[in-house]
Amino acid sequence: MNDEHERPERVLVSACLLGRSCRYDGKDNGDQVLGAELEAQGLVAVPFCPEEHGGLGTPRPPAWLTASAEAVLDGEGQLVTDAGRDVTAQFRAGAEGALEVCQREGVRRAFLKERSPSCGCAQTHVDDRVVQGPGLTTALLLRAGIECRGVEGRRSRDDAD
Repeated sequence: MNDEHERPERVLVSACLLGRSCRYDGKDNGDQVLGAELEAQGLVAVPFCPEEHGGLGTPRPPAWLTASAEAVLDGEGQLVTDAGRDVTAQFRAGAEGALEVCQREGVRRAFLKERSPSCGCAQTHVDDRVVQGPGLTTALLLRAGIECRGVEGRRSRDDAD
């Protein structure tokens, strides 16, 4: 429990999970169950979309990794759109922006959209296939010691019953 002088814990949350229409297709992944969990735990959501932060518009072409996120962070792969455009720099800028926000806000935990090439935690897209492993933003946050939990999204409060 926080006393009245202690600041509530802030957690990074994929903005699409909070209902912001920032998915690649211009839709959202609003998740009422996550919202209720955060509220019940007294957590303050810090919404963030790595792709938008990195300069990619919404909507935008789908993109995927060409190697593991860890390899891309080490300069051994790319992120490309379905048309083959290299968007590695934008995804990397978004990942670095997420880390900067976490450091500035004292964030130690993140709730991120599963299977996203940025935010996936257990699964992401490599060469247009879903594979085990994190997305680029998650990989960078994990390297910095930030706990990351994947959230599927689009759950309603009725799903929790």
